[in-house]
Amino acid sequence: MAPKLERFVSPGKGNGLRATTRIQCGELVLSAEPLACCVSNKLARDVCHHCFTRCKTLLRCSQCKMARYCNIICQKQAWACHKRECKCLQRLLPRIPTDSVRLAARLIFLSPPTDHSEELYTLEEHESHLSSMSEQKKQGLSQLASMLELYLKQETPYLVQEMPPSCREPLSLIAKVTCNCFTISDEELQEIGVGLYPSLSLLNHDCRPNCVMVFEGPKLKLRAVRDINPEEELTISYIETLSLTEDRQKQLEDQYHFTCHCQQCDTRDKDGLMVLGEEAAWHQLKEALPRLEGLKAESNWQALLKSCSHLLSTVGSNVPDENLYKLRMTDMALDASIYQGHWEEAMRYGEKTLPVYRQYFPDPHPVHGLQLMRIGKLKHHLEYIEDLHCLQLNRQLSYQIIKLTHGHDHSLTTDLLMKMDECRSEMDQHSSSTH
Repeated sequence: MAPKLERFVSPGKGNGLRATTRIQCGELVLSAEPLACCVSNKLARDVCHHCFTRCKTLLRCSQCKMARYCNIICQKQAWACHKRECKCLQRLLPRIPTDSVRLAARLIFLSPPTDHSEELYTLEEHESHLSSMSEQKKQGLSQLASMLELYLKQETPYLVQEMPPSCREPLSLIAKVTCNCFTISDEELQEIGVGLYPSLSLLNHDCRPNCVMVFEGPKLKLRAVRDINPEEELTISYIETLSLTEDRQKQLEDQYHFTCHCQQCDTRDKDGLMVLGEEAAWHQLKEALPRLEGLKAESNWQALLKSCSHLLSTVGSNVPDENLYKLRMTDMALDASIYQGHWEEAMRYGEKTLPVYRQYFPDPHPVHGLQLMRIGKLKHHLEYIEDLHCLQLNRQLSYQIIKLTHGHDHSLTTDLLMKMDECRSEMDQHSSSTH
């Protein structure tokens, strides 16, 4: 484990991680491979099950028909883990177990346990939180535990006995996995899988954290987004923080079984900004969002764009751009416009979000950096020659964020540098042609 951090008892929170030395903003705190991971079922056909790379053409496992790989090298490297899973998947076809069941099974397939002596937090120490769960949630987890038993039936019962004692019981194992696993995301922060990173489960939550996580394949990289002093606790956000305090706290209580008392929750300092405007008007947007999210999930971009455009024009200036529900709908309209190929419309929606993102993300944040990148790509696609200075400024702002959240050697950072050089050349050519 890196000497930059250590395990400690965080007052009011239990176990945590804190800095042992001064950590600068943008510094890589820790890089970790997962103890176990799996590609999300909904992306099983689109992402390599070993390196987690998106590919248009993937090699399919001839036995289970589910696992897919970008090439024969990945397929061979994955076989040690997949060979037990493969038999279980074959027996369950055409049914496919949930992501959490597959992840729990992969932990069992690791038996005999791999040496993880450098971990600060073992699988056995992970909390299941079963004692603090509602009966309804326990019932849901019990169903997953039954699915896990069915999935593993007759194939690997002896492996369970090699697990740590507290993990042998299926319900306890499923509870630990669902509460402690991390969502693995791609470069655009879209979910592609789930993984368990034992030591990083020690990281506590804050609605304005001092660290962020990005992934390169299944490898997790933790970076500081503020300067961190020795003995200061390292924190991440467990959830999407762009929500009202009440909604954030409900999600944290439901999913992670604690009440957040961070400064942002105690002061509720962003709540007023999030509900600016006429309440009756923004309630229309709030009530429409679940239906629109359904259209997005179905990739019904035409209907989504039509609905968003209508609702946004209906509320007009009665709801300012800073309003949370208007921002969410504007983002949906941006996505739909891009998928429909309506570039000018996408540009209008995107530019409305940028000043708002600056207010909601005062620290470097991947979401803000990627939004700036998207708008930059749109400007370049539309060949805004007369606006090259604005385009270059956009890319510089994006670069300043991405280099801190992703690192200098990340592909997004190097891509931005290349595009900034291209834009500088275009500006020089344009300047020469006008003289």
